[in-house]
Amino acid sequence: MQAPHSPLPRGRFQAAPLALALSLAFSPVFAQEATPPATKAEEGDGLKLDRVVLTGTSIKVSKMKQSLSISSLDGEQLSRSGATSATELLRSVPGVRSESSGGEGNANITVRGVPLSAGGSRYVQIQEDGLPVLLFGDIAFGTADQFLRADYNVERLEVLRGGSASTLVSNSPGGVINFISKTGTEKGGSVGLSLGLGRDLRRIDVDYGGSNASGTSFHIGGFNRTGEGGRPTGQTLESGGQIKANITQKFDQGWLRLNLKALDDKTPSLMPVPVTVSNGRINTINGIDPRTAFFITPGLSRDVGVDKDGNAVSSATRDGLRVKSTAIGFEGGYDLGNGLSVEDKFRKASNSGRFMALFPADNGNNGKAAFFTGTLFNTSLDSLDNSFNDLKLTKVIQQPGGKLTLVGGLFTGTQDVAQTWFWNQYNLTMSGTAAQVVDATGKPSTQPVALGWTTWGGCCTRSFNVQYTQNAPYAALAWESGALNIDASIRRDEQKAAGYTVAGNNTARTWDGASQKTVNYKVTHDSYSLGANLSLDKNTALFGRISNGVAFSADRLLYGNPLDGSVPIAVNEIDQAEAGVKWRSQGLSLFATLFNARTKESNYEVTTRNFTANRYSANGLELEAAYTLGELRVNAGATLTDAKIKGSNDASVVGKQPRRQAKLVYQLAPTWSLGDLELGVSVVGSGKSYGDDQNTITMPAYRVVNAFASYQLNARTQLSISANNLFNALAYTEIEGDGHAARALNGRTVRAALKFDF
Repeated sequence: MQAPHSPLPRGRFQAAPLALALSLAFSPVFAQEATPPATKAEEGDGLKLDRVVLTGTSIKVSKMKQSLSISSLDGEQLSRSGATSATELLRSVPGVRSESSGGEGNANITVRGVPLSAGGSRYVQIQEDGLPVLLFGDIAFGTADQFLRADYNVERLEVLRGGSASTLVSNSPGGVINFISKTGTEKGGSVGLSLGLGRDLRRIDVDYGGSNASGTSFHIGGFNRTGEGGRPTGQTLESGGQIKANITQKFDQGWLRLNLKALDDKTPSLMPVPVTVSNGRINTINGIDPRTAFFITPGLSRDVGVDKDGNAVSSATRDGLRVKSTAIGFEGGYDLGNGLSVEDKFRKASNSGRFMALFPADNGNNGKAAFFTGTLFNTSLDSLDNSFNDLKLTKVIQQPGGKLTLVGGLFTGTQDVAQTWFWNQYNLTMSGTAAQVVDATGKPSTQPVALGWTTWGGCCTRSFNVQYTQNAPYAALAWESGALNIDASIRRDEQKAAGYTVAGNNTARTWDGASQKTVNYKVTHDSYSLGANLSLDKNTALFGRISNGVAFSADRLLYGNPLDGSVPIAVNEIDQAEAGVKWRSQGLSLFATLFNARTKESNYEVTTRNFTANRYSANGLELEAAYTLGELRVNAGATLTDAKIKGSNDASVVGKQPRRQAKLVYQLAPTWSLGDLELGVSVVGSGKSYGDDQNTITMPAYRVVNAFASYQLNARTQLSISANNLFNALAYTEIEGDGHAARALNGRTVRAALKFDF
């Protein structure tokens, strides 16, 4: 991460959100209880099986007593990962597939055995402090990770795969990813400066927190950066940052907390690049390196589109992925006595921005032509505003044979999905760096060769504004008796959608009022989860669970079948079964889970206008392990998956392996402490997979190595150097079904950092 000449460049934030966050963060407001501290037993247990789980569970008990597969990474582990974004952190978590090749956002995320057939995280909810970032994880051009930044504010990351996620969280039958913030229970702070080596990357991170004897604690932190982005673009494409703050007050019977966040950030969005395929193998095109290629060059500096009101809008292409988010939230808990307690979480967020990235529409006649045609995805994120509240009432009843816990809750939320698409097409020379814009004859130009009204037959000039309302009552019970823990939970999700869609008139070149369609429907689903955990002794436990859950779709249903309630609305459903063992002994801890996942889903692809309806089945084994021996620490994981398409409206893909689903994905992260020097590597690997459901294109296996070295200059100052993709591996994460374009992880990036604790 990076250290600018001027650590806080002017103009990165709008004054109002920053002033609001600062003023409220230090106002005399009441707030909450801290995350439970690590126990002594955790010091020799790399998986922290005694840590209390806060994510996707009905009761707060340790991982050793939960019938769940859940990983937790603390701030120290996160800093060692070498990750350059929040979603890249997830690549080190067993059972998680995070295709973090899109830049700072727009990653594709799923969990063991669950298909990745649409962009974003359809089956996995991304949370900040226990509430969704967005209600839907797979909004086209507006995925949840785009509005999330990992910095010094993060205390730890909890990742739940399967389990009770289907009943305790909406739209997340696959799992929950929860970034948990520091709350100031430990006094002190840090400032860190980082600088790209051989690259223009500069960043400053700052945080500080503390508490007093009256039960008040606070934390505030953030970052600011500027630079060329994840690839050697030669332009300043990264600029911006965020600030987050919270203040907590404990009182006799409870706690209350105020949370604030202001994010304003620009980063380049990375798309697939032209490639060719022969005999099922991916081949690069001379001059275009998928690890470094970037086509939004100074010759393509501006793009003129149309806004939702039909006005011409000129946008700076270098803005790339521009996101703004201002959020305020409250949470608290109160002990009502007689075993009865209440907790509530609330957050309201204003989210908007623009998604701008160049997608190859072809590969220049298999790389033989002097140029290729690119579609500039210029999408205005008019509003992704949301408001969420989760209210939970808990009753603990002590019985002679054990303890019964009853939970009743209600999640309510609204999510706006309002976007405007206008995608011009440009011809660009076949060069991965400094590509030139040309006309249809190959001569230099600054103009598009096709306007958005006609791109891909006029399929994608559209504007829509829909509000989704989610109401989900849920209930759970848990029984604890000696070594046995049993829990069961149910949830009823009800989603209402109201709004409109409109398409462009390709002849009149304006919004076509006759095309406007009403969105007005309701869809419901009942989910369940049942699990049991048996502790054989304090170091060994067995668990099992069955679950059913649903992920409702949002914008991906638009411009397909009527959405006025006249026809049934498609939903995406998962049935899961899992069984496993947790074990630890003398510095070694192991989490092993056998799983089965069965998925039914529907998709509509906007560029091809094709509907797909598939059923998937996957069986596998998920392993997570940690080992400590003196100054050596090793974390490792592996997921073995045997997945098949069991049914489809396209009979040719039945029996095939789902696209991008490797049979083996693994992680290995050893670190050594040698006095004041610490060394570590992080290896993330994947076996081969197929780029299409017909299994005609093979994506080769890969192994990406990240490395770091840090030296403690004194008690408060640390100097470090880190390398992402140290050996510059070519690691493909996706390819278009016809093989004309593929996306890969970034090439080698090296950074130096200086951190001071105070």
